[in-house]
Amino acid sequence: MARFFMIIFLLTLVFTPLSAKENTMEKNKVSMPETSEDTAQITELYKAMYRAMISKDMAAMAQIHDKSFVLIHMTGSKMNQKEYLEAVKNGTLNYYSAEHDDIKVTIDGDKAELRGRSRVNAAVYGGGRHTWRLQQDMKLAKINGKWVFTFSQAGTY
Repeated sequence: MARFFMIIFLLTLVFTPLSAKENTMEKNKVSMPETSEDTAQITELYKAMYRAMISKDMAAMAQIHDKSFVLIHMTGSKMNQKEYLEAVKNGTLNYYSAEHDDIKVTIDGDKAELRGRSRVNAAVYGGGRHTWRLQQDMKLAKINGKWVFTFSQAGTY
């Protein structure tokens, strides 16, 4: 029980600044016209990412996340691509299901931002299984004609 309250406390500390970040992102956004094809590819990539996380498909996860990828987890921990993939593979991060509530994509040339809001059933860092209202603010790059994730900051909504 104490662990549960500690997690809630930490989540509150970590995610309080997200609303300020959200306002800054919206005000400073300058975007080029996006194509519906790119938007559809990025939206599908987000969904494919969750399918790969759930099935622990490391090959797919390595293709979806660029080698430069950095995740700031909702606990505040920061992981590079290798650490993140290893955490999923070894069970530090376990994902069971994801239902997507909202996916917003903004494209600027060969860069893009995605804000995904999904209800994710997961057990992380040895904690119990829980459904989180997980928001990921993600950055992508189009490399050799293919979109990949380069950054994600996870929080709740």
